[in-house]
Amino acid sequence: MRTILITGPGGSGRTTVAAATALEAAREGHRTLLLSADRTDTPGTALGTATGPVPTETAPHLSAWRPDAAERFRQDLTAFQTRAANVLDLLGAARLDAEEVTPLPGAEELSFLRALRDAALSERYDLLVVDLPPLPQALALLALPEELRRYLRRLLPPERQAARALRPVLGRLAGVPMPADWLYETAARWDVELAAVETVLTDRNTAVRLVAEPGPAGADAVRTATLGLALRALRTESLIANRTLPETTDGWPASLLAQQRKTLADWQESYDVHPVPHLGRDPHGPDDLTALAVPGVNPATTPVGWPVTDRLAEDGVLVWHLPLPGAIRDELDLIRRGDELLITAGPFRRIVPLPSALRRCTVAGAGLRDGELRVRFAPDPDLWPAAGR
Repeated sequence: MRTILITGPGGSGRTTVAAATALEAAREGHRTLLLSADRTDTPGTALGTATGPVPTETAPHLSAWRPDAAERFRQDLTAFQTRAANVLDLLGAARLDAEEVTPLPGAEELSFLRALRDAALSERYDLLVVDLPPLPQALALLALPEELRRYLRRLLPPERQAARALRPVLGRLAGVPMPADWLYETAARWDVELAAVETVLTDRNTAVRLVAEPGPAGADAVRTATLGLALRALRTESLIANRTLPETTDGWPASLLAQQRKTLADWQESYDVHPVPHLGRDPHGPDDLTALAVPGVNPATTPVGWPVTDRLAEDGVLVWHLPLPGAIRDELDLIRRGDELLITAGPFRRIVPLPSALRRCTVAGAGLRDGELRVRFAPDPDLWPAAGR
């Protein structure tokens, strides 16, 4: 199944574009689900049909869904209290009733990611159109599965569970209780769920559609978003230049039209740009969405690769190529930590595992050229005997 993630700056009309994209795909005969993170029913306003916490058919071949994060959190907490009943009773803890539970910070994001996973794994649809939150919340949301999995592996390493038979002995020696089996089992279950979400986001059939109004603010947002997406190795499928003014200046300030023209010209040098017209009103209903004439979903897939090239014969190094369009040299930073590389690019940071061949090397330098970060690795003679001969 194809997945299109749609986001843009707040107020850019991303939800309307997401609804128009989903409607266009449905009219082409694709079984489509529009999944929205919007708390209010903005998708329903655009489609002309109310949407809610269960998938609702809004047009032939088209369903829309706005998951209820609060209810999902209540269900998860109730299930957790049931699994941890023995521990809670031992501690004398008073359990929370579902009616008194309100979502904690971050619960809404996790709930939405789980809904995204469930929708993507469903066999009911051919296309999943995801109306993400505005930037930069969307970029943080997309980074969440990988980061949480890393935290779980560091705090509760799976290999430690293999020593469960020794825990009573270790507990007596250390004088403190060892983690119970249920804790490891819970961590393992979370890891599986997060891995499923991560698989959806990194699938070759997943791409991002950016939405922005052509102008200085939109240009800055697109530039920042492109860098953040590239650091996550997410592919930008197209750029929707929303609310584009007509070529005539009648009724519109000439300066605004000139500003849009300049931004569009700049974007067309780097992106697959699709101007969407300003209707002079907020789009409402299928007819208005059709008038936007958003492009269909591009069936071609071009996965983002971070290849390693062998330059041992020529320069004695292996080179890791990381496409980072929009990166600025002075805002780049690299730190090697064991078998991981911590990459900072502007306001974004990511810790990535090194490819197996590079783990036996030392960092020999790095350079930024034509929007691509090239990190050079020299073989460590102690770990790569052939390099010492």
